[in-house]
Parts: sequence; structure tokens; C-alpha cells
Amino acid sequence: QVQLVESGGGLVQAGGSLRLSCAASGRTFSSYAMGWFRQAPGKEREFVATIIWSGGSTFYGDSVKGRFTISGDNAKNTVYLQMNSLKPEDTAVYYCAAITRPFLRASTYYLDAYDYWGQGTQVTVSS
Repeated sequence: QVQLVESGGGLVQAGGSLRLSCAASGRTFSSYAMGWFRQAPGKEREFVATIIWSGGSTFYGDSVKGRFTISGDNAKNTVYLQMNSLKPEDTAVYYCAAITRPFLRASTYYLDAYDYWGQGTQVTVSS
């Protein structure tokens, strides 16, 4: 059984930083890409960032470009999200997700491309 477990969320003041981690486990787990989405109360789940293991390409949502950095270790099935210059509007539950089937790069921005999801970790940014 595949599990994705996020950690590192919490409460931070505006302008501060947090680093989220996600570890995937499962006897046969192997992914093509891993990413982060977020969902604020009353809003749809939003793409944040993804990393494609082959070549190391990274992609970001417009609202986090220049502030967030995704990284990871494919061999360890681990992905990180370094979040800097946090704003109150970054407040949300952050979800880790993995793509385990062949995919098109353009699809990585969309929820349907991802096969496995974590339970989420809360990030709250106070003003």
C-alpha cells in the first residue's frame, strides 16, 4: 500500500519561511514526478509546484513563483517545498502528490495527473 506523509506545516508570520517534507512509502512505489497542491477554505485545490525526476524539471504556480522552491530525492521517494516570503494568502492545507504512470508534462498542473495523495499539512500565515 502506497502512503504519502507530509510534515513541516505550522503557524508562521508573514514574511517568514517554512519547509514542507513529503515521504512516500510502499513496497513497489516508484514515481515519475511528485508535486504539491494546496487548498484554502472554500476554494478549489490549487497547483503549487512539481518536480519531474527525469531531468529534474520543476514547474510552479504563478502565485508562488520566485518564493517557493521544490526539490527532492527520487531514490528516497522524498520531496520538499521550501516556502519563503510567506503571505497570509498562502494559508491552506498543503498536499503532496505523486505521478506513477506515464504522463504529459502539460498535465502536471492538474489534479487528475496524480495517482497518490497525502493527507495534507496545515500552513497558516498570520499578518
